[in-house]
Amino acid sequence: MTVLAHRTDTVTRDALAVLQPGFEGTTAPAWLLRQVSEGLTAVGLFGRNITSAGQLSALTAQLRAERDDVLVAIDEEGGDVTRLEVRGGSSFPGNLALGAVDDTGLTRDVARELGRRLAECGVNLNWAPSADVNSNPDNPVIGVRSFGADTALAARHTAAYVEGLQAAGVAACTKHFPGHGDTNVDSHHALPRIDVDLDTLQARELIPFKAAIEAGTKAVMSAHILVPALDPTRPATLSPQILTGLLRKELGYEGLIVTDGMEMNAIAGTYGIERGSVLAIAAGADAICVGGGLADEATVLGLRDALVAAVREGSLPQERLADAAARVRALADWTRRARSDARPEGSGASDIGLTAARRAVVVSGTATPVTDPYVATLTPVPNIAVGDETPWGVAAELAALVPGTGAGVYPKGSAVGDVLAAAGDRTVVAVVRDAHRHPWMTEVLDALVAARPDTVVVEMGVPLAAPRGALYLATHGASRVCGRAAAEVIAGV
Repeated sequence: MTVLAHRTDTVTRDALAVLQPGFEGTTAPAWLLRQVSEGLTAVGLFGRNITSAGQLSALTAQLRAERDDVLVAIDEEGGDVTRLEVRGGSSFPGNLALGAVDDTGLTRDVARELGRRLAECGVNLNWAPSADVNSNPDNPVIGVRSFGADTALAARHTAAYVEGLQAAGVAACTKHFPGHGDTNVDSHHALPRIDVDLDTLQARELIPFKAAIEAGTKAVMSAHILVPALDPTRPATLSPQILTGLLRKELGYEGLIVTDGMEMNAIAGTYGIERGSVLAIAAGADAICVGGGLADEATVLGLRDALVAAVREGSLPQERLADAAARVRALADWTRRARSDARPEGSGASDIGLTAARRAVVVSGTATPVTDPYVATLTPVPNIAVGDETPWGVAAELAALVPGTGAGVYPKGSAVGDVLAAAGDRTVVAVVRDAHRHPWMTEVLDALVAARPDTVVVEMGVPLAAPRGALYLATHGASRVCGRAAAEVIAGV
């Protein structure tokens, strides 16, 4: 009986160690601190948990008072996907902007400065970068989060980003393996399927991940996608062929494998998060990411108990769970040592993000200073990864440079007449985001340009195939600094 009790305690602690849950609030709740003290080795942060750098530092210190080596993870890609600056917009451009500049030294420096700021706040695991090759321009969930549609470009910038981030003592988590770029379904809502052959996968999707592994990425995140050429029945997150056969054995990856959010409908709607988590660990994953939508103690205990029950029943080998927990603890140990060893360059006043955003803007047409702008922002529904909390566009940034700037927001269903009536005689600055994916948006845009040939068009998503307007700006992202860079061109400063 004593041996059984000891074994059960070990299994329970290992089950807690492989979870990366979220929580509500800007301070750690009592239940979370209790679970950390009992073996929980990682915590995930989201925009709801952060109000300022000082508050975040206090929160991570609170967690480390319970466990010095706790992994504090965050989904901070920079650009459109920011948690650190969720309420004001990111100080860094995202991947597509960095890919457009195509200066790996700049990408490395941007990632190092982002990592420095995260480390300064006590965050030591970043669920970034996205290594997905955006081969499908209609992709609803990747888009500007990718370095681009060119495989070699995506690979070299993925490697540079990993190097820069980890030079600051923050572990990179390269995602979404084996590649989410050729999908037309958002895995937050349903299970995407990629129907390409093995040769295409080897030559396109896998190349950036190979580069990340060579660069020493400490973690890789799996994708909730079905790739029949690799496994015809299970999505990558639950597939032994993909996680163990391909990633571990064929590619030789030895670091941590983290799942994408298990509450995403691609998994939760098909397998359920508890069964899905057991299958993921059995398939070769080491850490279960959950907490974007489910963020309470009941979720954590339910997942813990499901893993323990699976070991007892024999559907999950205890050795596999122990191996997963050991990899989590090994990364936690690396981050603790990296925290003291890292000597990242730069300071909080660094403007490298704005410098990068300025370099990323592509201008077509004649840039003549606009002194009487009316900014019409045509707004799509944001994908869940980006969220709807973070402001975007150029209106606020342009108003800071040109007093009296007018502005209006126009969702789907708006007509060109609405914009023209509000603009009056002022120069229309039409701001769009992935207009190529939204026919209503391109219709309004084309009607505006036809009615007012002096219209300025700012595309803050994936660039349009053909420029429109008297002046067309492609910012390659919608972060705050991308808006600032576009506003400077429009204002002529």
